[in-house]
Amino acid sequence: MKLSDSGKKMIKQFEGCSLKVYRCPAGVLTIGYGHTGTDVKPYMKISQAEADRLFDEDIKTFENAVNSLVKVPLTQNQFDSLVSFTFNLGIGALKQSTLLKLLNNGDYAGAAEQFKRWVYVGQ
Repeated sequence: MKLSDSGKKMIKQFEGCSLKVYRCPAGVLTIGYGHTGTDVKPYMKISQAEADRLFDEDIKTFENAVNSLVKVPLTQNQFDSLVSFTFNLGIGALKQSTLLKLLNNGDYAGAAEQFKRWVYVGQ
């Protein structure tokens, strides 16, 4: 599956976009819509087009992770939510989560309840 246009819009809205590099709360250099990596340098600036390109590249990583880790059928909204979760918390968080275990056991309702446990992470 691929992230829908509404899923992309949702993530971009939650993330916000900074065309100037900043340090996230964890102290990691970040730019655009939450892009991190060795290519992000202090004092860096990018264009909106570059922010969009980086976002599209980054999203592929998280789409692939959700597609490989989830073993049950998903609706588009469920997939979009899981990509958003993974984009924000990382592939390791999804991989080790009770949310994924419940989901892959077919407990969709139990998995959905698990999202509430991650709302306050880092606060």
